[in-house]
Amino acid sequence: MTERAATPVARRRPAAWLVRQLERCLALIGLATVVYLTCFDYSRVTSKSMHPTLQGTDWESGDRVLTENVSYWFRSPQRWEVITYRAADGSQIMKRVVGLPGEQVRMLRGGRILIDGREISPPPELRFLDYFPYGNLTAEKPPVQCGDGYYVLGDYTMDSDDSRFNGPVRPHQLVGRAWLILGPKGRRGLVASQGSEPTTAATR
Repeated sequence: MTERAATPVARRRPAAWLVRQLERCLALIGLATVVYLTCFDYSRVTSKSMHPTLQGTDWESGDRVLTENVSYWFRSPQRWEVITYRAADGSQIMKRVVGLPGEQVRMLRGGRILIDGREISPPPELRFLDYFPYGNLTAEKPPVQCGDGYYVLGDYTMDSDDSRFNGPVRPHQLVGRAWLILGPKGRRGLVASQGSEPTTAATR
């Protein structure tokens, strides 16, 4: 009688262990989902406006980019960072910050950028940047006031819908910092380092 009574209890032990493991897996999945939704955003590049930093012309070929927003909990976007923001129509766009809140932005002939009347140059790793004067950055236009926003430009300014036409990006539009290229194969790496070595072959 004792041996027979113990058998159902023994059988229940593996089942209870499996239930506990399942609960733990579901908890981890739930935690990972919360972390992703709170801290990250995934998107694909669908235009050449950020070439060569970000590449692709459609959903299939475009870089798969992970944006993180944790940095901006503690600080504001910095000059030359690539940010992700929402346009008026709700689409997500990635551009490079050139002008900061409170600054005046102007462009001279030859694509030279003036901030508050002083010429600035990109850091050495961004020496490939070659800006073109369109929209509100033509030489005869007065300086653009950033106000509380960020003046952004596409790395490929020959074909980029950016602050030259839409004005500065406002703080409420920010999604985060374009951080990591997840694919395709051969394009993986930090967004900050991608521009220094253009590869073969959004943003909008």
